Amino acid sequence: MPRQARIAPGGVIYHVLNRAAARQQLFGKVGDYAAFVRVLAQTVQTTQMQVCGFCLMPNHWHLVLWPRRDGELARFMQRLTITHVRRWVEHRRRVGYGSVYQGRYKSFAVEDDRHFNTVLRYVERNPLRAKLVERAQDWRWSSLGQRPTKQTPLVPLSAWPMPRRPDWMRWVNEPQTAAEEQALRDSLCHGRPFGSASWTARMEKALKLGPLRTRGRPRKHPAARKAGK
Repeated sequence: MPRQARIAPGGVIYHVLNRAAARQQLFGKVGDYAAFVRVLAQTVQTTQMQVCGFCLMPNHWHLVLWPRRDGELARFMQRLTITHVRRWVEHRRRVGYGSVYQGRYKSFAVEDDRHFNTVLRYVERNPLRAKLVERAQDWRWSSLGQRPTKQTPLVPLSAWPMPRRPDWMRWVNEPQTAAEEQALRDSLCHGRPFGSASWTARMEKALKLGPLRTRGRPRKHPAARKAGK
């Protein structure tokens, strides 16, 4: 029998990300990264949001979150981004100079099976893919490489919905296949859940997502082409 589509007990896991507006840098120095980590850690402790993983990059960030109740994701992200934006513009004395982020954060439901592993691996190997480090664990602004200091607390991480691979660090450092990266890009580009076909269909219905539209002009009917329409 085919595997039944399912939702993680207690809630749906989400891959959440956002980018800086106008291609500006969110994090240009160590203090910028540390400031965001402090906000993230404080917000996690205040809201009890479950964070499975995260990674900060110079102009964007990724979070893998596991909210347990309806509305919890929206409340957490509102508190996180409002606090970060306020501190970011005040520190730079840029109040009223335009947006910090390019828009509202994006979130994509993730199935709690191998697809979860694929997403978290993608998130934690971002610095390695961008050639910012030689090993993914050397990037301190991620769940894989975070190190506490006087200025930077640890972001509390939750248990995963499935056992962690014993060779996780080695696996994260290995290149992902072209098929894996394309599947992830499709999810990010089209804003669709990331999982098996049956689970994805179930989630699209639960989240009331409309049919996926292809880009470009619709193809003309043969009769219309002959008539030059």
